[in-house]
Amino acid sequence: MIVREFLNWVRDASASDRAEATGALARAYLYSDLSPDDLAAAEGAMLMLLDDPSPLVRRALADALAASPSAPPAIVIALAADQPLIAAPVYALSPLFVDADLVDAAATGGPAIQAAISSRSALPRPVAAAIAEVGAAESCLLLIENCSADIAPISFDRIVERFGHLAAIREALVMRDDLPAATRQILVTKLSETLAGFVAGREWLDPDHARRIARDACEKATVTIAAETPETELSPLVRHLCASGQLTAGLILRALLSGNIALFEEALAMLTDMPLARVSGLVHDRGSVGLRALFEKARLPASTYPAFKEAIEAMREGFGYEPGSAARLKRRMVERVLTRCEDADLSELAPLLTLLRRFATEAAREEARLFCDELVANELDAEAVAA
Repeated sequence: MIVREFLNWVRDASASDRAEATGALARAYLYSDLSPDDLAAAEGAMLMLLDDPSPLVRRALADALAASPSAPPAIVIALAADQPLIAAPVYALSPLFVDADLVDAAATGGPAIQAAISSRSALPRPVAAAIAEVGAAESCLLLIENCSADIAPISFDRIVERFGHLAAIREALVMRDDLPAATRQILVTKLSETLAGFVAGREWLDPDHARRIARDACEKATVTIAAETPETELSPLVRHLCASGQLTAGLILRALLSGNIALFEEALAMLTDMPLARVSGLVHDRGSVGLRALFEKARLPASTYPAFKEAIEAMREGFGYEPGSAARLKRRMVERVLTRCEDADLSELAPLLTLLRRFATEAAREEARLFCDELVANELDAEAVAA
């Protein structure tokens, strides 16, 4: 009886009134204690309202039914096929869709549908992969910001490949705790390339100088990432560095001079194709024959061997255990290696000495910054105690 009266009334009501009444009818269907006949009549009325000319009415129906597992499937499917404004809440909330439905909608729907799917709670990995592969930048950003989404490492890489040049995407990615270390390093590389291109384009620096500064910053950030990476993720990071041509002698030496022995040994294991335990044994062996053989098998430039040899000896003497994490160059260790290599006075060491002097300057500046920060912090603490 109530549904019949509703159908008679709805013919002459305004669009806004029809929308309000439609929402009330849908909620009554879901939550009221209706008889089977009234439920059937209410479902029939909602099916009829799918043809209402006003999108306000159909949107009200979508809003009311979207999140309910008890919504009539036929109505939900029809709403999902409607215009994006109406389909979006259904795709964002309805538990009636299976993964295949959502993957298909991500592939065939527009940005609004993709964005709605990206915001779903507990988004499954296959659907997240579809968004990463074909989704617009906005939907990928929503996916990254969706903390409950299950995103595979390869999907992170795909998003970086497609939209890593966008600052909003990069910032959202680095905020995720589950972002693989290799992906973080890719983001650093993209950022350094972007900044180098910008500086060179503005003619603030010579292009070669800008690229060198960007490369040094990228290597520094890479060692920092490695220092914060669990051991289980270190090998994939090193594989990525090797595959992308970034596992250079300079980066490996920076890792060693930062006291990051784990990254150093993992890099040698990758370059020599030897077990990590065997590499670690040769590195920590007091003899130099095994180290020289390991170095040659890694095919690192012969001119850099003196620095690696001196750095390992300094590490054995405790220079690698200066205060600070394994993310920054250790000043005493760098200066010790630089002094020993300068004393060798070999002409082929000139490029290596240039690199070591840059490392020494960087380490000194970093130590000075930390010292000043500590002074300021102590002064503030003293003022707080006095107050």
